[in-house]
Amino acid sequence: MDNIENTEFPKIGWSAWHCKCPRCRKGDLFAGPIFSFTSKKMYDNCSHCNLHFEKEPGYFYVAMFISYAFVVAELITACVGTYIITGNDSSPWLYMGVALAVTLLLSPFNYRYSRVVLLYWMTPAFKFKPSYFLRSVNNREKSLTKTA
Repeated sequence: MDNIENTEFPKIGWSAWHCKCPRCRKGDLFAGPIFSFTSKKMYDNCSHCNLHFEKEPGYFYVAMFISYAFVVAELITACVGTYIITGNDSSPWLYMGVALAVTLLLSPFNYRYSRVVLLYWMTPAFKFKPSYFLRSVNNREKSLTKTA
């Protein structure tokens, strides 16, 4: 129990930003980087604590609604910013172009972080458990004492 009191755990914001497992905050949620053309794959299980991310079939359909909220906020921000910068309120093509560009450029962000928000803040069953984080710390300490 001394390990839990003396260990500094990763903060929830850092772990969510880096797309780590919500239970152990060590394993990765996604196979590649956010703007990768090769892989946008999400792992089925955590490589560290073996948490199965899809709680039930169709679980990630809820992330679609979170992504929708992200897109609405991004489009409002982009269109207000466009108006402030250009002062043009008569050209619908300008706003359509900005809206399309923002939607396309931020779609990888929306895909990834809508799932992160769902896992971290909207699923009570996937809360952080220090024992899973410490599992590798304890194993590393044991292996170091064996080799020393």
